[in-house]
Amino acid sequence: MAPEKDSDGLDNYAFALEGRFCHLRDSKDAEGDSSLGGDSNKLAYCVTDVPPWYLCIILGIQHCLTAFGGIIAIPLILSQGLCLQHDGLTQSHLISTIFFVSGICTLLQVTFGIRLPILQGGTFTLLAPSMAMLSMPEWTCPAWTQNVSLVNTSSPVFTEVWQSRMRALQGSIMVGSLFQVFVGFSGLIGLFMRFIGPLTIAPTISLIGLSLFDSAGTSAGNHWGISAMTTALIILFSQYLHHVPVPFPTYNKDKKLHMSRVYVFQILPVLLGITLSWLFCYILTTYNVLPSDPDQYGYLARTDLKGDVMGQAPWFTFPYPGQWGLPTVSLAGVVGILAGVISSMIESVGDYHACARLSGAPPPPKHAINRGIGIEGLGCLLAGAWGTGNGTTSYSENVGALGITKVGSRMVIVASGLLMIVMGVFGKVGAMFTTIPSPVIGGMFMVMFGVISAAGVSNLQYADMNSSRNIFIFGFSMFSGLVIPNWILRNPKAIATGVVELDQVLQVLLTTSMFVGGFFGFILDNTIPGSKHERGILAWNKAHEDDSSNTLESGEVYNIPFGISSYMSSSSWIRYIPFCPPGAPSSTNESKADTNTLEPKQTGLDLGHPEPSKIIVGVAL
Repeated sequence: MAPEKDSDGLDNYAFALEGRFCHLRDSKDAEGDSSLGGDSNKLAYCVTDVPPWYLCIILGIQHCLTAFGGIIAIPLILSQGLCLQHDGLTQSHLISTIFFVSGICTLLQVTFGIRLPILQGGTFTLLAPSMAMLSMPEWTCPAWTQNVSLVNTSSPVFTEVWQSRMRALQGSIMVGSLFQVFVGFSGLIGLFMRFIGPLTIAPTISLIGLSLFDSAGTSAGNHWGISAMTTALIILFSQYLHHVPVPFPTYNKDKKLHMSRVYVFQILPVLLGITLSWLFCYILTTYNVLPSDPDQYGYLARTDLKGDVMGQAPWFTFPYPGQWGLPTVSLAGVVGILAGVISSMIESVGDYHACARLSGAPPPPKHAINRGIGIEGLGCLLAGAWGTGNGTTSYSENVGALGITKVGSRMVIVASGLLMIVMGVFGKVGAMFTTIPSPVIGGMFMVMFGVISAAGVSNLQYADMNSSRNIFIFGFSMFSGLVIPNWILRNPKAIATGVVELDQVLQVLLTTSMFVGGFFGFILDNTIPGSKHERGILAWNKAHEDDSSNTLESGEVYNIPFGISSYMSSSSWIRYIPFCPPGAPSSTNESKADTNTLEPKQTGLDLGHPEPSKIIVGVAL
């Protein structure tokens, strides 16, 4: 989800920084806290800068940890629809696969796509239609797969049960992603955005989180005490203690060994909350405080339910396309995935602009946005081929992290992509995450899905919510998105047109909350009379306008690398290709007039950079 335009991350430090900075675009001068001085809107490293290699690795690890909650949540939720609740080893393979593919897609996006420091990972916009597809009568899990005592994970029958569902999901994602590839590389995303405003986006995004309330409640309800503790810890760290520094010893040449302030609660609140609850469950399991009888309440909070999954998981695993078999295609699944793909594209456009602002880059030009959307579609195609059960999209959490760390270099995200590939290759990493008890996951879902819902509502800031027209559209869209899917799920045989394929398509669409809400929001907002100001279109376009010109600064950030742009600029016809830069600016002197914020800096400290040891402190934990 696109973060708020004036993120708190712009006004707060994760750690103290000194030296020369780059200015953030469109940032307001900081006021108030004198400890921030005049540098609260300046960057340690801009998008084109190359920090020292060790700093790239450490900050790359932080970005991986920031995204890990969303990345591991998706396969854990999907495992319910795939009948894999009691197969920890296969869950670990899914987690390894999604890490591996996310790393590949991140490298593609940073190198050839939008070329901004933006991480790629699994998307919740495809999770809703996927779960709707898997809830269809023909894909309902057999009763015996829900009983841990009856499941033989090595049985060919059980393997076929979950792999047949995965293959159907793979094929639908791959076909649906082709639409995103076409929209991106053809430049049609601009046409889409002309008819989509805040009153369409708000219910679409909000209903992604609200539609998953049942999954969160089921996981949290396995032990409300543990899930409440997890939620409370995440809230405590992220909301109450995010301004509280933790003393941490550090060393540099000037000050030698000294204590530095680390805002660790601001950087890693979700990871800390999950880790402490996870450790607490492990202690209760070790001393047999939690019940060992599967029929007793609280049994699912134990950390040993997956058996010796850590011992069974291989040290190295190499995910590959088609590892679950040849994908199959379902028309109903494809149509449902298309609804998620459109929502994902809309989110990503907002993320691109926010990321450019926080990394000190010019606003992304049209060719870069087209290329970014096209590469995301290619990433979804790869995710479908590899069998993650999901696609990929830009991660807003990591966009927000740029405002906290003040490091906007895309080389850091390259390091993150490589690290995720390494995590995907090490099978023990995925196996470790499967031992997180479901109540701990449920506590994380309580916070995560709530934030997703609120992020959708925040888009209404652009519209006039004193207008009865807008209140009606948003309220009706939200309520319809909850009522209709709930009724269809309770009455699955109500849709009977006589055409099986049409029944399946309607079943998937009408049980996908975000499609129902977004559909009504789109139709009503574009048909009920209202001015562009009232609808929020003017404010929305102003916030996302393409005000970048063909300048050296824009070319340095967004042009295709390895001299490809220079080679293609010699051809006059290249300007007609929507995803290619239009060519070099006519006057390089004018372009060089204001490039001080985008000049590549040397990695040494003699140019006034903040010392890397001080930045390392902010992410060392």
